[in-house]
Amino acid sequence: MVETWPDERVVAAARDGELASITSLISGSHPHVRRFAYSLCATPEDAEDAAQEALIILYRKIGTLRASGALASWMFRIVRNECLRQLRLRVRRVEGIPDSAIASAEEEAIHRWEAERVAAAIAALPGEQRRVLIMRDVQGYSGRMVADLLGLSTAAMKSRLHRARAAVQQSLLDPIREDATDSPGSDPGGRR
Repeated sequence: MVETWPDERVVAAARDGELASITSLISGSHPHVRRFAYSLCATPEDAEDAAQEALIILYRKIGTLRASGALASWMFRIVRNECLRQLRLRVRRVEGIPDSAIASAEEEAIHRWEAERVAAAIAALPGEQRRVLIMRDVQGYSGRMVADLLGLSTAAMKSRLHRARAAVQQSLLDPIREDATDSPGSDPGGRR
């Protein structure tokens, strides 16, 4: 059976502050949020932290959601951002950089750059892996449904999904490549 996101009626009532609907919205979103987190975060611990934080953000900001139908994509962005934040924290801990060392403008630039990296990593996947990843982890279809819709065996679908998740995760963990701004003769400060 395919788990569905809470319906628009529940989302609208939660947006209006109805306590029972807020509870229903959070509990109904939880399985999807966890699935997103486990597919995007570097470790299971980061995934659990990201899922929990995403649900807290949902609770705090449900009133800002304009279209009830946008809940899944909104939550995916929140989870993705939380996974990236967890990854940054992990890197800082390894490098010994205190959390307060990065100014908010720099943090925002890094956040945008990392979001672009996630999108690029997904876009770089072979088409068959990208379709499986999006259907399973973004759209929330069950494994059986994804396999049926794509005309695959469940084993083949799982294999493609595993390869897609591993490729995205590896892409995000790979060291940053030097780009043209660091080549001889370039001036990264913009001076001549």
